Amino acid sequence: METDRPLTVDERRQLLALARQSIEHAVCRGELLKLDPDQLPPRLREPGTCFVTLTTQSGALRGCIGGLEAVRPLAEDVIYHAAEAALNDYRFRPVRPHEIPSLHIEISRLTTPEPLDYQRPEDLPDLLRPERDGVVLRRGQRRATFLPQVWEKIPNPCDFLTQLCLKMGCPPDLWQQEKLEVLIYHVESFEEESLN
Repeated sequence: METDRPLTVDERRQLLALARQSIEHAVCRGELLKLDPDQLPPRLREPGTCFVTLTTQSGALRGCIGGLEAVRPLAEDVIYHAAEAALNDYRFRPVRPHEIPSLHIEISRLTTPEPLDYQRPEDLPDLLRPERDGVVLRRGQRRATFLPQVWEKIPNPCDFLTQLCLKMGCPPDLWQQEKLEVLIYHVESFEEESLN
């Protein structure tokens, strides 16, 4: 499938430019950037999903929002999640116009999450691949995910699962107490500086 192949450098550059334009448009005009799909390469018109991560010049997180299911063309998904990361990440106040030039943008294009088969909670940490796997935990209507990049800050699988339970709004040891639904995905991650 086309979506399984990595994006070209030009496709990555286009998506990063769209993300920046989307942030400027959303923050300064209060509306979502509109684009003409016919002006995009075919692969950016295919269904896809991503997370858009914004950081400050010092490297501090400023916003991160994304999706797990491909519900729109990849380019539109980047536009949507870039605007959401700038304005609607509940952990931060909305980005202000004067902050835009100093924001650093990273896009993580996701593969389709796949169920991880395991029998006992104590087996789960050994089945995860640090720095490679993005992980989704589900319990009923609750759901939380960490991108593979989070392993850099939480390299221990047990700690990773504990923090993911907390993010889901559940007790930190829930993953040890019961068998949760676990899904794994991978990302193709790229950022502005890496392409200059």
